[in-house]
Amino acid sequence: MSVRITGIEKNSCAARHGIQPGEKLIAIDGNPILDILDYRFYEINPNLTLQIENTMGEVRQISIKKREYDSIGLEFETYLMDKQHSCRNQCIFCFIDQMPKGMRESLYFKDDDSRLSFLFGNYITLTNLTEHEISRIIKMHISPMNISVHTTNPELRVKMMHNRFAGNALETLRRFAEAGIKINCQLVLCPGINDGEELKRTLNDLEQLYPSIESIAAVPVGLTKFREGLYPLTLYEKESASQVLDIMEEFGDRCLQRYGTRIAYPADEFFLKAEREIPPTSYYGELAQLENGVGLISLLREEFGFALEDTQAFPLSRHVTLATGVAAYPFLQSLFFQAQEKFAGLSGEVVAIRNEFFGETITVSGLVTGGDLIRQLQGRELGQELLIPACMLRQEGDLFLDDVSLEEVTDALHVPVRVVPNDGQLLLDAMLGE
Repeated sequence: MSVRITGIEKNSCAARHGIQPGEKLIAIDGNPILDILDYRFYEINPNLTLQIENTMGEVRQISIKKREYDSIGLEFETYLMDKQHSCRNQCIFCFIDQMPKGMRESLYFKDDDSRLSFLFGNYITLTNLTEHEISRIIKMHISPMNISVHTTNPELRVKMMHNRFAGNALETLRRFAEAGIKINCQLVLCPGINDGEELKRTLNDLEQLYPSIESIAAVPVGLTKFREGLYPLTLYEKESASQVLDIMEEFGDRCLQRYGTRIAYPADEFFLKAEREIPPTSYYGELAQLENGVGLISLLREEFGFALEDTQAFPLSRHVTLATGVAAYPFLQSLFFQAQEKFAGLSGEVVAIRNEFFGETITVSGLVTGGDLIRQLQGRELGQELLIPACMLRQEGDLFLDDVSLEEVTDALHVPVRVVPNDGQLLLDAMLGE
């Protein structure tokens, strides 16, 4: 096995030793290089021996001396150095299976890549790992790993993932824990399936792996209007969401007494559905599950409060519109009211955008599309700027899920659009035009 070198960094070790684009990296210090994890792990040492194959198929050894952790300077065709690993499951709650046809191809790719778990925080199911990959993760002590558990009942996990190996894969979770690898877990909860007594079982089983298990996030299943032919699922409502919170709270309180940390945290959406107060930021410990929507509202509320307190009132005349998802609307409106109380010249409104694209059962801001923004905001007096949360756009910050661009929204609504990260200070600055 080898990986093709596509470029050489200027003035790097590789450049000084005459390595050329088009050649192949076979091994470092005798260790075969298959992908980015191998490369990053073995290039750390200051004294290295590279095995390089030229375009004629001839292999040579190159000895390199450098400072520890310095890069060798090789560039490859893709960041991972090979293809991204796709998911082999057919989970009954999979959001990708609930998307309409005709969207950009990348949105239909089901990722289940352990390398992306470590590098970017993606969640994996363990069903896609080979024994080589498991052993490598343990050997390299790759940590933390983010794992979609959903349930520790092997039979139920097989049913939920439609993968006959899903139950056996839980053994990998135990192997990682025994090796001291830090793990963040995700539970996508489906009413009547893996909540209730099954949720209690899962939490108790995962507690046995503490302290390797650093955090557990429970998030509610999201259901779009495109579910024809899929497994019948229902949404959480006030009572069922409250039942989940009661279980999570009881478990968290017990862990807090035993270990000084709650370990398990419900997603903000559970509190909103149950119509319960969002806890203070201190409730969420190290905030390890922000990307899962766990503690986002609490953190934003705290940051916004500090920012509002630290900002001196000044005269202004500013009218803005804030667009958000239905779920976050009451919260964001309360923040806007607080800003208006301090800054008399601030006017405008917060608008809850109904998700007509995926269906109105989808209420989170991150799944609001550009088309829905345009249709529901056209004809309104939007003021000097339209503020939208950054989560509505893909990572590059240019496109909504429906491939409508930020520029198209700006042109259609005839107003500048400001993209606001999930940061309380930046949100206040955006409201005030700073």
